[in-house]
Amino acid sequence: MVDAPEFELMFLGGGRMAEALLGGLLSAGRPAAGLAVVEISPERRVLLAAAHPGVAVLAAPAPARSIVVATKPGDVASALTAAATVAPGLRRVLSIAAGVGTAALAAALGGDVAVVRAMPNTPALVGEGASAICAGPSAGNDDLDWAEMLLGSVGTVVRVPESSMDAVTGLSGSGPAYVFLLAQAMVEAGIAAGLPAEVSDRLTRQTLLGAARLLATSDEVPQELRAAVTSPNGTTAAGIAVLEERGFPSAVLDAVAAAAARSAELG
Repeated sequence: MVDAPEFELMFLGGGRMAEALLGGLLSAGRPAAGLAVVEISPERRVLLAAAHPGVAVLAAPAPARSIVVATKPGDVASALTAAATVAPGLRRVLSIAAGVGTAALAAALGGDVAVVRAMPNTPALVGEGASAICAGPSAGNDDLDWAEMLLGSVGTVVRVPESSMDAVTGLSGSGPAYVFLLAQAMVEAGIAAGLPAEVSDRLTRQTLLGAARLLATSDEVPQELRAAVTSPNGTTAAGIAVLEERGFPSAVLDAVAAAAARSAELG
């Protein structure tokens, strides 16, 4: 009987976020050999195998030194327990499952496996993600360095204490949806002001993209950038006045707080 190979890194779950991270690693030069993805959907396995030649696409866990768990939160414990059973050499686990704390991850694994919890967001799909990581009880700086290397292939990574992870979830984890809602409203507003739908959509997308790039590359804080384009008694000032009157800043604060509170409840 031939022993199953031990993979350097195995993904539990082959959804969009897992595939984004896998693609980022491959684009960064990580060899496909030694990488594996465990996916329960036969149709999804076919797609993953076709998209990432050389990566092992499996129906069940196999021996691995490191794991990225990217299942639904409710499936994390059973997936990790099953993986730990067949992977006696397992050293590290990075979880990108929302709301699952490091204590629950460690309990599912048993033994002395270093656990790092992460909260990425969907712009990782285009290499522009914002992720936060925190260490579990058995994880050290080298484990955080490892997690940062993985997530850094698809964007920016910051380190926070686990007590801040719900706030991260409310801000950057859910944040893309706030931006998409703003985009939706801007497109509709442009149409209401008389623009063709295609023109309003195109201008909205580029406006948000340009503003984001300006924010990312500028040394100025958001308040300074806003002031720079808001002339007294000008058109932008008129628009900002309405947003402030209607409570836009407060609504954003409340949205982040509500999402963070829900993250805590789910955890």
